Amino acid sequence: MKQRTNVTEFVLLGLTQSLQGQKILFVVFLFIYIVTVVGNLVIVVTVVVSPTLGAPMYFFLACLSFMDAVYSTTITPNMIINLVHEKKTISFEACMSQLFIEHLFGGAEILLLVVMAYDRYVAICKPLHYLTIINQRVCILLLLLTWVGGFLHAVVHLFFALNLPFCGPNVIDHFVCDMYPLLKLACTDTYFIGLTVVANDGVISVVIFMLLLISYGVILHSLKNLSQEGKRKALSTCGSHITVVVLFFVPCIFIYVRPPSTLPIDKYLTVFYTVVTPLLNPLIYTLRNGEMKSAMKKLWTRNRK
Repeated sequence: MKQRTNVTEFVLLGLTQSLQGQKILFVVFLFIYIVTVVGNLVIVVTVVVSPTLGAPMYFFLACLSFMDAVYSTTITPNMIINLVHEKKTISFEACMSQLFIEHLFGGAEILLLVVMAYDRYVAICKPLHYLTIINQRVCILLLLLTWVGGFLHAVVHLFFALNLPFCGPNVIDHFVCDMYPLLKLACTDTYFIGLTVVANDGVISVVIFMLLLISYGVILHSLKNLSQEGKRKALSTCGSHITVVVLFFVPCIFIYVRPPSTLPIDKYLTVFYTVVTPLLNPLIYTLRNGEMKSAMKKLWTRNRK
């Protein structure tokens, strides 16, 4: 523990060292962050106040939007500030907090995507029993399980990170505090901890990604029993879900399913699941969902009167 006190802050190099590039990225990421937060909060408000969006699917969508808004807020504002500040530092405590919160919400979101896939499976494959199986009590229980899973996932990382000895080097070639960049700075053998990261992030991502692909495959196979209108709605919903799943999981799998190491491309891939995916979620789910668009129009019209 005494060794670790030699480092009280970390320097985040960010995405680029070019001053011109930093100015451009500042404008781009500020715009993305504003749209992300506003878009996701609009979805949350719309679901809460619209009586037509009482189905479990919209409850889970509101929860996903809330998670995305907080997840983005954990990472993007600090990255934006560092793009215009000459001193790009983050305190040790803030780094550990960011590590915990990003993995808490990231882990919970991964599990929520599984819940949403299960919800669609029941709705499409067992429509007559849907409201019996996915009732309010089950919805709350499933949401609670996602938070518990996310918490356990994040606590494991925080425990190992807090016990890493940092003896001097404190420059992180990244825009966010994460396990692999921190392991690179630690002045101890991190082989075992690296394996726990592979298991806690990589293996879990692969398993859940495969489960999601299989579940959506089963759902799409069952569409032959539906009417043309039912097929259209199911394809629209499942298509949007699959898009989000691929954008979120593929970069995660590339980064974490390999021997513990950091590559220059990692921080650019991290942008996809930390910045881009929270932005695309509200766009994908609203633009491809007629009921959501209708509810938003009614809400907008009512507020203008």
